[in-house]
Amino acid sequence: MLAFFPPICYDEITLNSKEKKTCKGTSLQGHREFRGIFRTVENGAMQEGKSGSDSGKRETFLRVRLAPLPAVKEEKVMGEMMWALVKEKADVGLWMKKVPVPMVGKNDVKIKIHKTAICGTDVHIYNWNDWAQHTIPVGLTAGHEYVGEIVEVGENVEGFKVGDLVSGEGHIVCGKCRNCLAGMKHLCKNTQGVGVNRNGAFAEYLVIPAANAWHCDPSIREELYSIFDPLGNAVHTALSFDMVGEDVLITGAGPIGIMAAAISRHVGARHVVITDMNDYRLDLAKKMGATRTVNVAKENLTDVMKEIGMKEGFDVGLEMSGSQPGFNNMIDNMKNGGKIALLGLQRADARINWEKVIFNGLTIRGIYGRKVWETWYKMSTMLQSGLNVDDIITHRFDVRDFEKGFEAMNSGMSGKVILDWTKLEEEA
Repeated sequence: MLAFFPPICYDEITLNSKEKKTCKGTSLQGHREFRGIFRTVENGAMQEGKSGSDSGKRETFLRVRLAPLPAVKEEKVMGEMMWALVKEKADVGLWMKKVPVPMVGKNDVKIKIHKTAICGTDVHIYNWNDWAQHTIPVGLTAGHEYVGEIVEVGENVEGFKVGDLVSGEGHIVCGKCRNCLAGMKHLCKNTQGVGVNRNGAFAEYLVIPAANAWHCDPSIREELYSIFDPLGNAVHTALSFDMVGEDVLITGAGPIGIMAAAISRHVGARHVVITDMNDYRLDLAKKMGATRTVNVAKENLTDVMKEIGMKEGFDVGLEMSGSQPGFNNMIDNMKNGGKIALLGLQRADARINWEKVIFNGLTIRGIYGRKVWETWYKMSTMLQSGLNVDDIITHRFDVRDFEKGFEAMNSGMSGKVILDWTKLEEEA
């Protein structure tokens, strides 16, 4: 019989002769013997009565009033609850509330979350912008940047065990489409996003397919694994084209653009110029390796190119801003035959100077996510060989102060913001 130890009180249960079951305040699924499930019955109150049905037949039912039951922390069973940050209603914000702990499938791993990072996507969900309103279901647990410890593995899982420290790829793919079968999983047409299309990592526990889990090397600080998702975006974008000895223009000094500047220098670029209108983030980019920062509200990019001795334009462009003026400014300042990697999401009605793209022979490559697992190997080995992105993490909060984290992200005066989930357990 199922062990069922709910941490809440069930007020009333009705069991009729046709085995229809109702429960005030919650629901129980598919179990005949209610009396074997619950430990206590208030005052022994079990009553039998009669009620009429639509067909005129009379049905027998039991009504049981229940006392509150204590939660059982040790048992990972159906009905166990956990804290999570949930889009509880269609409004600005996230809500910290108790939700059921996810069950582990035979090919899954369950991860106890240690740290999560706030992504720009999470900010969109929090702010409830137009994209979020059309994409995110109410009730979703957000979050997809994380690191944690495996606490349970499915029966078919190999290569992972309880106690392993892991991060994970946030794009769940089908494994059956043409691109998946060709090894290009990042282009799967059936991709489901953790924390977007399915419940995410802003929770005490996350269940994902074992195929999406990544072993964490102890030579890399645990905290950095919580930002492997955006670092992977930066690596995928920056390594789209050869950078050795090249001059690189990055438009958009968000966390991904800033990390791309560090990567560009690490792999051998000469000039790494990054543009934005946010002086805080431009200063952070300079600290992390950009050779020249440009506030486009104050300086002209063409003048800056002359200042640093460039004559023919940039060899490689990394468009991270999603800004139409930023993208067109990049196109205007590329050398003939220049190459652009496009990560920033342009508006559907964005007006681009396609004449210049064609006549100057520019190459534009769209970038989505991370190559699985090529990008993960590359960012791991670069960190082990000296790539330093430590300074991109500027704020750290206990998860109970998550609203302060979102305030920091919304202010524009931050890099990556980390939420710590470990203290919840310490006080449990």
